[in-house]
Amino acid sequence: MGESHRVVYWIRRLSEIALLCWLGLLLLLDLGIAVGGNNPEHLLSFGCGAYGIYAVWRRRRSRVLPYAVLLGLSFAATVAAAMIPGGDAGPGLAETGALLVLIVGGLRWIEPVKSAAIFAVVAMLMLESSAGRIGQSEPSLALGFLLFFAWSMAAGVGAYLRFQMERRREAVHSVRRAERLELARELHDLVAHHITGIVVQAQAAKVVAEAKPEAVAPALDAIANAGADALTSMRRLVGVLRADEAARTPGTRLADMRVLVERFSAHGGPRVAFEVSQDITDDTLPPEVLTTLHRVLQESLTNVRRHAPGTGWVEADLRRVDRCVRLRVRNYASASDVRVSRLGGGFGLVGMAERVEALGGRLYAGPTPEGAWEVFAEFPV
Repeated sequence: MGESHRVVYWIRRLSEIALLCWLGLLLLLDLGIAVGGNNPEHLLSFGCGAYGIYAVWRRRRSRVLPYAVLLGLSFAATVAAAMIPGGDAGPGLAETGALLVLIVGGLRWIEPVKSAAIFAVVAMLMLESSAGRIGQSEPSLALGFLLFFAWSMAAGVGAYLRFQMERRREAVHSVRRAERLELARELHDLVAHHITGIVVQAQAAKVVAEAKPEAVAPALDAIANAGADALTSMRRLVGVLRADEAARTPGTRLADMRVLVERFSAHGGPRVAFEVSQDITDDTLPPEVLTTLHRVLQESLTNVRRHAPGTGWVEADLRRVDRCVRLRVRNYASASDVRVSRLGGGFGLVGMAERVEALGGRLYAGPTPEGAWEVFAEFPV
């Protein structure tokens, strides 16, 4: 995992812990109020707050059920408080905080958008009705106004996050569409190249058939080999076009990655040192993971050729670490020589990361402390 990924990961974890601790502190205050008072409705607010913390903790695993249950409990507590003579307990602090947090998450994650909007409106009604637990007094009206203001802020944050998420989806979709168009052009050029070669060799075989019959057999072998190469290349490109199926190109093997490295060095590229640990074989990796590893290696080397021409050598290694397989490609050139926004061949950083993440993996691309440029892909296996 890259350093920036570790920083983001720990920021998220610490933020989540801080949020739960804050709600836990509010719940302790609710408990003190419930124990110190003589009104049983305080216990209702405490119970709603306790479940609210659980719902916040579970919101990333189940994005609908915890919300619905908390809304139901809040409504039941409001009805029960109204049935208790002389009851004046307001909404619990933890209950209110949990509802506000879930409003943000609901507007961001619940699908479709109409369902998210309905959830937000129902949550607002629950907050406003819970303020009525203390009666129709000036404190109740003031509390209702404050809760509406807090709901507006939470709804605004949730809507903004939803907007950002939709923008990212559109960006990923655009990258995928552009990649498919690029691959379609590559397929056209590939077919034209191979078919032209086959036609030329067939015409040559026809010319020499009469003068040198013994030269026909080698010419036919060359035509057959060219046709086989064309079919293999087309299968791979067509497989890559199936991005929705995580690029399950049949027949990709570790030997193909070694051949790719050898051809890269043989055709004017820098020297590549490619190491594969002994515990990695074709049988130990799923076909879709092998295909994506081949694609990441191919695009990383293409990126070196196009955007880092001053590279002296490239290091690539594929190894298993715990329950993951990791591919690391590192070229020793100035990081300023590499364009982060595009990793060659129409397979931009967003497209590469999207393809890796579709298989449950993660990808990092960026400079290293040693001044090299590194592409790092990891998959669970």
